[in-house]
Amino acid sequence: MVLNHLNLLRPFLCQSLVRPARSPLTVTSWVGFRPPICPGTSLHPAPACIRLYATKKAKAKAKGQSAKVNINSSLVEDIISLDEVKEDMTAVLSALKDEFTRNLSIRTSSGALDHIVVTTQDGKFPLNQLGQISMKSPQVIMVNMSSFPEATAAATRALRESSMNLNPEADGTIIKVPVPKVTREHRENLAKLAKQFSNKAKDSLRRVRSNSVNQVKKAKEGHSEDTIRLVEKQIQQMADNIAVEIDKQLAAKTKELLG
Repeated sequence: MVLNHLNLLRPFLCQSLVRPARSPLTVTSWVGFRPPICPGTSLHPAPACIRLYATKKAKAKAKGQSAKVNINSSLVEDIISLDEVKEDMTAVLSALKDEFTRNLSIRTSSGALDHIVVTTQDGKFPLNQLGQISMKSPQVIMVNMSSFPEATAAATRALRESSMNLNPEADGTIIKVPVPKVTREHRENLAKLAKQFSNKAKDSLRRVRSNSVNQVKKAKEGHSEDTIRLVEKQIQQMADNIAVEIDKQLAAKTKELLG
């Protein structure tokens, strides 16, 4: 009977021994401390405090989000026209799309020649404005230059110098254009050319951004440094967005060309 009473009191005796042992400990000294555990009790030491650190990826994401700005263009129009900057940058993207359509086509239809530019004494014109383009057969495209016979030689030269691997033959005012077989090598060459076009577009984009930033810096007088810095960030953000679109266009065109 006495033993039964002692077993009932054992948890309370153990807790009374642990409490004084904890009291003099500081928060830092508690880490790693293991108080005595009496048999038959469920008392466990408190877990050590763990500090969680943000990963580099999370930091970069947070930094990118905090760097985004959206300035009302009307509030800074005395510094620079952000709408004009956007138009200039968008024009770079549009020019790249036209370049892809005009010079990087592997279609075998007559429409593949529509956008080839012919340089004449009167200026530059799309081929479909100077001649009538039609398919004689799946292997031959015909260009009838009877409306502008004086431009026949220039049109033949433009076809030959295009990046479509064409070998046109002029017979009077009729230009015969054999459709080349689309080989894997030809597709890969067009994909390399697409990369060159996209790099040139990015160079043009950087020039627009640089010229715009220089214009902003010249307008520092009468404006706070914070305002100037925000405008510069806005311009950089606009350029980054267009650069992303250029990469998307390149990826889509490369996929189309390589099949």
